[in-house]
Amino acid sequence: MSPTRHDEVERKYDVDPTMVLPNLAEAEAEGVGSVRPPEEFRLDAVYFDTAGLDLARRGVTLRRRSGGADAGWHLKLPVSGDTRTELQVPLGQAEETVPASLLTHVRAIVRDRLLGAVASVSTTRREYVLCGPDGAVLARVCDDRVRAQRLDDRSPEQSWREWEVELDGASPTLLDAVEAHLVAAGASPARVSSKFARTVGELASALPAPPSKDDLAGGTVGQLFVALLTEQTAKLQLRDAGVRAGQAGSIHRMRITARRLRSALTSFAPMLERAATDPVRAELRWLGESLGQARDAQVLREHLTGVLGQEPPELVVGSVAARIDDELSAAYKAGRERALEALESERYLRMLDALDELVRAAPLSSDADTAAEEGVRRLLRRDVKRLDREVRAITSAQDPEARDVAFHEARKKAKRLRYAAEAATPVVGKRARSLAASAKKVQEALGVRQDSVVARQRLREYGMQAHLDGDNAFTFGRLHALEQARADRATADFATAWSTFHKRQIPRWVG
Repeated sequence: MSPTRHDEVERKYDVDPTMVLPNLAEAEAEGVGSVRPPEEFRLDAVYFDTAGLDLARRGVTLRRRSGGADAGWHLKLPVSGDTRTELQVPLGQAEETVPASLLTHVRAIVRDRLLGAVASVSTTRREYVLCGPDGAVLARVCDDRVRAQRLDDRSPEQSWREWEVELDGASPTLLDAVEAHLVAAGASPARVSSKFARTVGELASALPAPPSKDDLAGGTVGQLFVALLTEQTAKLQLRDAGVRAGQAGSIHRMRITARRLRSALTSFAPMLERAATDPVRAELRWLGESLGQARDAQVLREHLTGVLGQEPPELVVGSVAARIDDELSAAYKAGRERALEALESERYLRMLDALDELVRAAPLSSDADTAAEEGVRRLLRRDVKRLDREVRAITSAQDPEARDVAFHEARKKAKRLRYAAEAATPVVGKRARSLAASAKKVQEALGVRQDSVVARQRLREYGMQAHLDGDNAFTFGRLHALEQARADRATADFATAWSTFHKRQIPRWVG
């Protein structure tokens, strides 16, 4: 069963056991018209995590809770500030087996480590519902008396009282209004984010706080690399959940993230111990290839279907539409299965372990101690030279096939440069943004050209097969010609983009 999803916006407060909850109807300035009489619940929850508390270290909580109106399995994922995304499925019969539909969302964190019960929390709750003048529910204020205990050691049972405010359709400004009343009554913002976090105690976060722009600009090029690696590794784990859940566009987003990570390991290679990073870069290439088949088939199917839909009916003969749809739909399905197989493989899980190790202890060389601006300019200059060299290689290609390969290699170098320039923007600023934008234009023109190369190869195969099947292959030939025209336009667009790049960017970064 697919989980229900909603964003939970709440704040918690530490309070003394003897404090009296204030009259919350006085928050009428924020639209509170009435407060319903309190209801009392008994909530019993068991929290699940790995032995190393990997979920907790990333601000994630997973529990099985009985009692109250929302009994079930709950997975809470951090978003920002007061907001978390909560996924929920019904309790079911199993008490110790985490539902697969929730496990999907944390598999990249948990990997092949076992999930088990690590803490129990029992709460006696008095809930006050704040309503607007029309009776609509705005928020819920909970007065909780809690008993909790870790299950993986002999820690004594803990007990405390806390107040919790959760929005239910109201503006976030209501949180501030209610908070003013609670603080005036003696409450203070909670020191920890959840009952589970308080139960297991303070843990070292697996995701260090991202440095500020000023910190990056005033730091070293090595610190910039670590910040980039940390950010993209976290994104890769997030994309993993989307692919497993079948979210639209998730394969494409994960593939881009893998490319950005691989690009970072390549662009920053002069300041890295490559014996440690090159194997990870190779594994990221493998991951990208595993994701590529599904995405490429999807893009090509959408493109050819769109082109075919614009053709005059009298020029669409034979079973061309059905053949394109059947072939590329099957290719997408096979590609998605391949992608999921890759994500379930031990090879992929060990790659995630290796990325975590690079984040934890980046294998930096002495060159990484260079000031960020000086070091990143040097790296960008290197990538600009590589792109320039690949573009020059296009003119020396001996035949059309070699020329297509040369164009494709130039596209990859342009993409790498773009990613590196985007990463350098906090340090170099406007010039890096300009470089990234120029490289993107070159990359996009070359990307369209490469797409036409792939499309022509497929169309030729489909046309030949149609002919062998006794079908009319005329329209496949016409589509092939249209793709050649698209390639010619893209080549012209590339020439324009490259001329601009050569005039504006190369003098800045090379020489």
